[in-house]
Amino acid sequence: MKNNSNKITLIYVLILMFVAILGHKLFASYFPDYGFTKDILFILFSGILLKIILYQNEMRNKSVFEKLQLTNIEIKESNERYDIVAKATSDTIWDWKMEDDSFIWNKGIQGVFGYKKEDVGKTSKWWFDRIHPEDSLKMSVKLYSFLEQKTEKWQDEYRFQCADGSYKYVFDRGFLVKDDKGKSIRMIGAIQDVTKQKEEEQRLRLLETVITQSKDAVMITDIDTSENEIPNIIFVNSAFTDMTGYSAKDAIGKSPAMLFGKRSDILEYDKLKTAVQEYKEVIIETIAYKKNGKEFWINFSMIPVTDKDGEHSHWVSIQRDVTEEKEKVKEREQLIRELTQNNKDLKQFSYITSHNLRAPLSNLTGLLNLIDDIPIEDPELKEIISGFQKSTHLLNETINDLVKVIIIKDNPSIQKEKVLIKEVFENVFNQLSFLISVHKPILKIDLEDVSILEINKSYLESIFLNLLTNAIKYRAPIRQLKVTIATKVEDDNLIITFKDNGIGIDLEKNKDKIFGLYQRFHNYPDSKGLGLYLVKSQVESMNGTISVASTVGKGTTFTITFKYA
Repeated sequence: MKNNSNKITLIYVLILMFVAILGHKLFASYFPDYGFTKDILFILFSGILLKIILYQNEMRNKSVFEKLQLTNIEIKESNERYDIVAKATSDTIWDWKMEDDSFIWNKGIQGVFGYKKEDVGKTSKWWFDRIHPEDSLKMSVKLYSFLEQKTEKWQDEYRFQCADGSYKYVFDRGFLVKDDKGKSIRMIGAIQDVTKQKEEEQRLRLLETVITQSKDAVMITDIDTSENEIPNIIFVNSAFTDMTGYSAKDAIGKSPAMLFGKRSDILEYDKLKTAVQEYKEVIIETIAYKKNGKEFWINFSMIPVTDKDGEHSHWVSIQRDVTEEKEKVKEREQLIRELTQNNKDLKQFSYITSHNLRAPLSNLTGLLNLIDDIPIEDPELKEIISGFQKSTHLLNETINDLVKVIIIKDNPSIQKEKVLIKEVFENVFNQLSFLISVHKPILKIDLEDVSILEINKSYLESIFLNLLTNAIKYRAPIRQLKVTIATKVEDDNLIITFKDNGIGIDLEKNKDKIFGLYQRFHNYPDSKGLGLYLVKSQVESMNGTISVASTVGKGTTFTITFKYA
């Protein structure tokens, strides 16, 4: 700038000198008295004056330039601060010029919501189109109501659509800019993503609902143990009041130790104190006391809670009144003791009955055998003796059945071994060869070559014998008997099925009695109702299960399942 002013002054002086010399030569002949010295002085003076003027102008320009530079620096720094603040707060800044409805967004619209630069609209319509339909009307009414009132600040919460179609919860704040006449010409706002806060609020609201509505008592304590061994209570729900009688006002600021008393388990209480000292989760059960002094059994747990830095901040405790459960357990234990004793007594009675009756019964049988050798002519006496023989025979069979049941029920006494299924069935087939030859049933045998461990061979043989005998005994008179016996291994189980096409059993009437003792479902003279009871008892004594499916007039299927190794 300084060089420019010097050049201008020098050029100005040279031009004037040139003009002065030229003028002197042109007018010297006409004006001989015209002095050249005066012109030189005038030129120098005017040059100095021009220099002063240029210098002052230069100083003014320099001042203006420096101010412009300073303003540019301030604007640059302000923009940098604006960008840094926008990044730090994750705010999306928007600028709405209302007169021409032009909209400008900062980079937050890309970073926060995923829009590309070319996808971002230039009008307010683009903004409104991306507000969730459920929030759009409410937000628009609130915004235009704010514009009508011409207040300076506006804020609202709504859902804003992202580039991928999802929505984020946002908190939007706007500031109105007016001209000199008070007319709204511009609005500048900042959108903040509050999705995580909203989700956390909803989660906390749900947790609060769970806590307040829970039937279990919930207590929250602090962690300060300077006053009490168990930290003081800062919150209890209504279920705590219902359970203990202590209101929130009664409990807050007190230690949960107020629930324990003279009959509380001291070991359980010590366990609670130790857990609190070591910040460990704990569950105890002991007698506790309500506000009115009434005792009740409490299941009391305490769980330590940490803050975001991993520091212990609170304890959450859940309590449950288990008095009724304790009483039921006590009743059940008493009932088990009584049933065990009754079972022992009944078993002892069965042993005594079966063994003590055998001697006199054997004597009666021997006497009756002697009477058979004595001729009796009196028909009445003969009939009496015949009836007495039948009764004695039935009594002997009943005692024999009772002995069988006792032996089966005495589970530890049975011998268990590895048994091959086919061998057992062959023995049964040989025993029933006469019945089979007489009734000629169609037998379909599909027995896999498998063995079962931990099975009593005699019991398994008895099971096969009873089921096959029943199939022959209760055959349908209108068709040839068909019996299918099969085995298969499935899911570590050996499944044995006995299927026949006999007369069947009415399960609707007899389902609960099918395996009962002395239960008969058909009027057959030699049916005692003991076979299926023995089968079930023998199966269960070997840790197996048995089920039945039957249709009257079509047949019956028994399914036996044993663990297979």
